[in-house]
Amino acid sequence: LDKQDMEAARDEMVYRYLGNSGLRVSVLSYGNWLTAHDPKSEEDIIKCIKKAYELGVNFFDTAEIYGAGVAETIMGKAFKELNVERENLVVSTKLVKCGDGINDHMLSRKHLTEGMQNSLKRLQLDYVDVIFCHRPDSDTPMEETCKAMDWIVEEGYAFYWATSEWSPEQITQAMEICKRLKLNKPIADQCQYS
Repeated sequence: LDKQDMEAARDEMVYRYLGNSGLRVSVLSYGNWLTAHDPKSEEDIIKCIKKAYELGVNFFDTAEIYGAGVAETIMGKAFKELNVERENLVVSTKLVKCGDGINDHMLSRKHLTEGMQNSLKRLQLDYVDVIFCHRPDSDTPMEETCKAMDWIVEEGYAFYWATSEWSPEQITQAMEICKRLKLNKPIADQCQYS
């Protein structure tokens, strides 16, 4: 698309606030789960990301577990090839597992901190807009997870944090802990639609 067509496509895209935040995201997002494990698909994935951006998509979602980090790496390459201002993208990734080590998974402070740093390296970014806890973790105390996610936000690795496929009870518990301890609260939950 030329610049004029791209602007027209953006004018047609609908943008909404994500959760209870001031962050505006396109109603359609691009996620790279299905083909992330196949490096042979890299060229096609980059083309899809470019096309989505041209059509007004500003929200791009991935996860450390997709292709054991390959998805984040490919998305990072695509962003470099897009050559757009970082401020024009809303990027999220999710943390839960990337590796076989005893602490390479779930929602401990250690994994969340190291996982965040590794995700940023693969994405070739200084920060993401939203970092998700990809699944609930019944073994790590909820307070530890909430404190770690608050630290990630306060350190500037992410602007917001959110949950993915957490139960209403787990979200309520996290919100109560964050309120009591004056921590940044999760702004959204990525629930399963199919």
